[in-house]
Amino acid sequence: MTSNTITDNKPGFAPSVSPVASTVVQTPEDAILAGETSIPSQGDNMPAYHARPKNADGPLPVVIVVQEIFGVHEHIRDICRRLALEGYLAVAPELYFRQGDPNDYDDISSLLSNLVSKVPDAQVLADLDHVANWAARNGGDAHRLLLTGFCWGGRISWLYAAHNPQLKAAVAWYGKLLGDKTLNSPKHPVDVATDLNAPVLGLYGAQDTGIPLDTVETMRQALRAANATAEIVVYPEAGHAFNADYRPSYHAESAKDGWQRMLAWFARYGAKKG
Repeated sequence: MTSNTITDNKPGFAPSVSPVASTVVQTPEDAILAGETSIPSQGDNMPAYHARPKNADGPLPVVIVVQEIFGVHEHIRDICRRLALEGYLAVAPELYFRQGDPNDYDDISSLLSNLVSKVPDAQVLADLDHVANWAARNGGDAHRLLLTGFCWGGRISWLYAAHNPQLKAAVAWYGKLLGDKTLNSPKHPVDVATDLNAPVLGLYGAQDTGIPLDTVETMRQALRAANATAEIVVYPEAGHAFNADYRPSYHAESAKDGWQRMLAWFARYGAKKG
């Protein structure tokens, strides 16, 4: 595990992750267009952040970015900017907006129990469908739809790959694979291995105490049994949230390798015009 210096909290980051590590990455916006928007979804207007390259030639491949438990804070917005520099239209919707605001919580346990646990999977998957529709109407190529998610969003990435047959590929960063079933979360990734519509790349850390390696192996076995197009990479030195450059959990070597693997996965399975 990499141990990073921490600093006072910075504007734009969720209060429950204060203080912010000095390793935080801030992507310049010179070559991109980025900002807030609103996406109609299920009778509501869902807030979202989007980014795209300034000089786009025709419809862009779309990457939906699914938030961590902390919502669409500065790290997720920066992920969108990084993807825009790679030529994508990246969109990160605020998927908790009906249930509350992650910025109202200054500790992770309260955030999980009072907000995250109250967000139904079915609501999230339907909202993501509306994000895909919005992207297709706003400069995105509906035939090159991709998705990535982190932590909470990593779990959703697996579920969405089983939900939307139009999805071309997904990349799940350290998303939980097994768990207790509830009314809001009736299925977990291991339960939908046989239903995947799109190739999924899973990126995990061997030191992740919240996602034990035996659950990763259980998922691998389920994917093999389903003959699914999927791959799981485990980084030996990384723990949970190893891509979160604003947290002490950041493991730069694993994060950089995972990013390149994600881009290669997208290029292989749907980012290119075909």
